[in-house]
Amino acid sequence: MAIAASKGPSYENIMKDILSGNVKPVYLLMGAENYYIDKIVDAVVEKTLSEEERDFNMHVFYGGDTDINNVINAAQSFPMGAARALVILKEAQELKELENIAYYLQNPQPSTVLLIIYKNGVVDRRKKFVSLISSLGVVFESAKLSDNQLPGLIRTYAREKHVVIDEKSVSLIAESIGADLIRLYGELDKLFLALPNGVPITPELVEKNIGISKDFNFFEFQNALVEKNAVKAFQIVKYFDKNPKANPIQATLPMLFRFFSNLMMAYYAPQKSPAGIGNYIGMRDWQVEKNIYPAMRVYSAKKVLDILSEIKCADEKSKGVGGARITNGDILKQLVAFILN
Repeated sequence: MAIAASKGPSYENIMKDILSGNVKPVYLLMGAENYYIDKIVDAVVEKTLSEEERDFNMHVFYGGDTDINNVINAAQSFPMGAARALVILKEAQELKELENIAYYLQNPQPSTVLLIIYKNGVVDRRKKFVSLISSLGVVFESAKLSDNQLPGLIRTYAREKHVVIDEKSVSLIAESIGADLIRLYGELDKLFLALPNGVPITPELVEKNIGISKDFNFFEFQNALVEKNAVKAFQIVKYFDKNPKANPIQATLPMLFRFFSNLMMAYYAPQKSPAGIGNYIGMRDWQVEKNIYPAMRVYSAKKVLDILSEIKCADEKSKGVGGARITNGDILKQLVAFILN
């Protein structure tokens, strides 16, 4: 389960240590990607205390509802009927005087495991308490994955589960679900469990088990624009308009902007081979051959620049900027008409 690189120990190494029983005395878990933080917390709880021991030895605090003294007092206490006590500070970003945890870290209780959870942000690593945590235990920054990393993540997860999945299904899942990893892994697990042994995943199975249309999705929408297939493009826009929860314009516009931004960058790649363009814009060779090369043949660099500007205008309209009174379906129709003309 490879993830985005970050400073300090990797998620894989942290989990390997925990699952082998090597639980550190203190963890600072921070960053924008909650999925990996939650997985580490669950693993620490599982390895530190049995279910019977948790009633008296697991203390959970929320940053907005406590103060640093309560956390320190709990961390300094001795376990009752267990080898270790577990103190979990959630929403640490809401706790005033968090830096004062340094007083405890200078002389930590050997039988305590302290988890500090700082989601949707990062702590300045130059702070004294962060340095102390790094020397005693683990500082982990869970970075948000880019959309370009999702296909590789899906392939890796499928391989770990001994499931065969074709590239169209990978792209379909990645484009439709995006970088919401909690939902992504949940949908993949549901899909894998529904498979008879040895049956490969196809777009038809994705449509049946995850509810993503194999014919009306962003992957096919992008193909229609690349091929300048106006009939298909407008059919998909109509489908999106009728199914706004599954295909919100707030998700469609950023994906369009990313595709045409990559296309714009391709014109400036030093090497115009599939590998050269792929390395320059962060795509695989086959993606360049399937999407970027055909698009470069039908869209000039000037047109792509104009399209990017028009997507920004569409985004503003969808947010009501300028008092525009137009439905999201009409915004997308106007944008597609501009792109194809």
